[in-house]
Amino acid sequence: QVQLVESGGGLVQAGGSLILACAASGRRLSDFELGWFRQAPGKDRELVAHIAGRTGVASYKDSVKGRFIMSGDNAQSTERTVYLQMVTLKPEDTAVYYCAAKPWWTVGSSVSDYGYWGQGTQVTVSS
Repeated sequence: QVQLVESGGGLVQAGGSLILACAASGRRLSDFELGWFRQAPGKDRELVAHIAGRTGVASYKDSVKGRFIMSGDNAQSTERTVYLQMVTLKPEDTAVYYCAAKPWWTVGSSVSDYGYWGQGTQVTVSS
């Protein structure tokens, strides 16, 4: 069981920056890989960034490469915080951003592969 709580969303002008945080807690967190998803109104939820559980390497959606950075503090057995630093924000980045977790050994990275979700945090970028 993993609990996820996001924070840091808000309203920002285009070109601005935000840092989102996801506080994860639960037993055996080392068994889980964390990712950031977002869902814009009327659109499907999409993976924005994730850190591979075995390698610790971050991967990004093409449209955010060079603008978003996912990082995390040193993973503890029961608590961990990951961040999504977002710069040069665009209106099309407007969405609810979700932190999610899945066992690191699962191969897929779709929404259905992630079994644990936070409540989401709204990011709104004005033009």
